[in-house]
Amino acid sequence: MNGGLLLRYYSQPLKYDKVFRDPVLGHIYVEHQVILDLINTPEFQRLRRIKQLGTTSLTFHGAEHTRFSHSLGVYEITRRICDNFQRNYPTKEAGDGLWDDSERIVALCAALLHDVGHGAYSHTFEHIFHTNHEQITQQIITSKETEINHVLSQVGPDFPERVASVINKTYDNPQVVQMISSQVDADRMDYLLSDSYYTGAQYGKFDLDRILQVMRPYSGGICFRASGLHAIEYYIVCRFQMYQQVYFHPVSRSMEVILSHLLMRAKELALKPNSNFKPSLLMPIFENHYSLDDYLQIDDGVLNTYFIMWRRSEDPILSDLAKRFLNRHPFKSAKYDDQTEFLIPKLQEIIEKAGFNPKYYTATDNSFDQPYDVYDPKSKHQNAQIELMENDGNLVELSQASDLVKAITGKLIGDKRFFFPREMLKPTKNVELFQPLYDEFQKYIDNDNLIIPKEN
Repeated sequence: MNGGLLLRYYSQPLKYDKVFRDPVLGHIYVEHQVILDLINTPEFQRLRRIKQLGTTSLTFHGAEHTRFSHSLGVYEITRRICDNFQRNYPTKEAGDGLWDDSERIVALCAALLHDVGHGAYSHTFEHIFHTNHEQITQQIITSKETEINHVLSQVGPDFPERVASVINKTYDNPQVVQMISSQVDADRMDYLLSDSYYTGAQYGKFDLDRILQVMRPYSGGICFRASGLHAIEYYIVCRFQMYQQVYFHPVSRSMEVILSHLLMRAKELALKPNSNFKPSLLMPIFENHYSLDDYLQIDDGVLNTYFIMWRRSEDPILSDLAKRFLNRHPFKSAKYDDQTEFLIPKLQEIIEKAGFNPKYYTATDNSFDQPYDVYDPKSKHQNAQIELMENDGNLVELSQASDLVKAITGKLIGDKRFFFPREMLKPTKNVELFQPLYDEFQKYIDNDNLIIPKEN
């Protein structure tokens, strides 16, 4: 098959659509051979074995959905955006700022593959081992060793690099980049809807159809017709609520702490000189000398299998943390602020006297999110602000048109928590011996907060 026929085979629509049934989006339509072939690669199929929300399923039991289903959802929303743009805003001449449908294939491929580099337990793995899923995604796309690269290369020799540049936000068409990465992008829209559905929370149910209807291209990227203001406002509020009620839930964060400390302990044991503890699939990660193939061998199931084995470890800390994680015994937590942060070393000292190593049985965690941000040229982390286009073609930044959004613009909302063994509040052994320690510890805890105890 010559190059021209190959390009046509991969980038032109299939004779018959391939349809995936989805509980959130209804039907997901695969219209191009390249998309179908990407879905069938081992690197993409691996996403079936990685939960979208990591430890959140230990708080919201229905949250068993995967990075695979999320990636299909992002693809489908991007496909609908492309359809809307081509139907309502097709380019008439070069430079008119409207939609050039020749960009469709690169947008769809980037949407489908945007999370292919995620590690086991998603963001927790990333934080522990200092990996970067976006960089690994680009590596998977551009490496000659992957089937994903082989499929993309059938479209054109430079096509993998084009798709990777969308992930890297350096692609020369800002419309394509903002479909995948902006404050109202296909990624965020899918995970809000899907996470709301699978957790059973109702906070993330915004009006997707209306937002897609008012979305439009322009020379600077993507904006929204001013008539869609209320739909955008509601989307911002939904995102805010999902972070506060679901993503920042203290029990999920507690289980992340246990997972993090469990892997930290395993790494410490594995790297000890003359150690016999060598979990083979994890050693390249522990030693920070891993290939792309090493990385792709690891998924949630691999970690869970190790955790099951580690329950019987001779190391008491590794064994206990594995049991706590597998049996869902979260740490307790209390909020702290600038006035009470100084208490944490004192509390860690008490916890250590009670027999818990504070390195593995305590932690602090700061979880904050900006519901909406505006462009700041001084910021290192830029997010394309949301622009509304009025009937005369003028653009208005969202917070200038909405008092509701203005009230939360640029504000970090969340809390700081100190995590500790639940036994410090409800001792289960050696109660008489350690009762004074427990009593002293609990003087600093009032419901869900650290407090400065009053003098007697």
